[in-house]
Amino acid sequence: MISKLTGLKLHWQILIAIGLASVVGHFAGDTATIGPVTFYAVFDFVGTLFINALKMLIVPLIGSSIVVGVAGIGASGHLGQLGGKTLLFYALTTLFAILIGLLLVNLVQPGLQNGQPVGELLALNTDTGELLAQVGGKGVGDVVQVFLRMVPTNIVRAAAEGSMLGIIFFCLLFGYFMTKLEENLAEPLFRLFSGIFQVMMHMTEWVMKFAPIGVFGLVARVVAKTGFDAAQPLLVFAFVVIAALLAHALITLPLLLRWIGRVSPLATFQAISPAMLMAFSTASSSATLPVTMDCVEKDAGVSNRISSFVLPLGATVNMNGTALYECMAAMFLAQAYGLELGFTVQFSIVVIALVTSIGVAGIPSASLVAIAIILAAVGLPVEAIAVLFVFDRILDMARTSINVFGDASCAVIIARLEGEDTKLLP
Repeated sequence: MISKLTGLKLHWQILIAIGLASVVGHFAGDTATIGPVTFYAVFDFVGTLFINALKMLIVPLIGSSIVVGVAGIGASGHLGQLGGKTLLFYALTTLFAILIGLLLVNLVQPGLQNGQPVGELLALNTDTGELLAQVGGKGVGDVVQVFLRMVPTNIVRAAAEGSMLGIIFFCLLFGYFMTKLEENLAEPLFRLFSGIFQVMMHMTEWVMKFAPIGVFGLVARVVAKTGFDAAQPLLVFAFVVIAALLAHALITLPLLLRWIGRVSPLATFQAISPAMLMAFSTASSSATLPVTMDCVEKDAGVSNRISSFVLPLGATVNMNGTALYECMAAMFLAQAYGLELGFTVQFSIVVIALVTSIGVAGIPSASLVAIAIILAAVGLPVEAIAVLFVFDRILDMARTSINVFGDASCAVIIARLEGEDTKLLP
């Protein structure tokens, strides 16, 4: 039986773990014991261990990813006009996605039920007054602090304290100035950081193999504490996220394709649909990259010169759906705690979601690492991401499809701006 379960794909293992955790947590409650230890304590231990493993990956994974990505662009000689257009498009579409998510999560407020925070339903027991002291009481003038934190006085201390804005800024500069070195000096550095990045990817994949066990502990802990009352607010949150993703895919990107690319959005969607389906089934933009390139070149008519640069870069730095989800998840958890986040904190969330989405690995559930960064940066408990696991796999599949559609849309628009005709003319 165990060998059959381990042969299943990860998302099926996680779904089975959620189902088992719901049953076991419901019957165990928070008082049943096994010897001198409560089941709840066991669930808490397993879940916390998994969360700690995710947190362990944050600094080296994000740092090496950004250094390799920036240095790779420079090494390819495309940091000029083509690179500028591509990066500008990726930044704008990601910003639009985040703002759509921010608008909807503020309008619907899925973290509230009948006007009351759902924190107790989700077993989020951290003292609200303590959190308010960390994230509240800030005004517009404090926005400047966001930018001051981007330039740390001590990068080692920033890494130790989890100050990811400073780490990301440092890694962006480091990767850029690597390209200014002579080849005999730059090449060993590039190989070193590429090796670190590959190791961290393997470590992330290894940690995610234990996701079913970790998810079992996390979900069982919530169900044991609250019963099934937690399902309703999480379901509302999931629907709001999907609505925001659809708004970005059906409004923002089609408008850009029509008015900037001068191509048919429907034809583009049809050409890219195989890659989007692959992205939905694998929840990995990196694994989908060969299919995306094939669709963009053969079905959309974009040249290899454009696709071979724009798409691999997009799989690394362009995460429209992921950035949207990161922002909405942080806002949902803040609402669940009963916090009214002011302009400054919401601005911080937008900036951090925009920047951290650059460093998210294109593998399943990697955005959970980035969400942990945002929560820590704005003063919310990182452990709160535990409640997101219930619907994370479905939402991961959906946001990955949007990531791939965003990459492909960029390739088509850049090709048109570079004078190519493509096969998508209206």
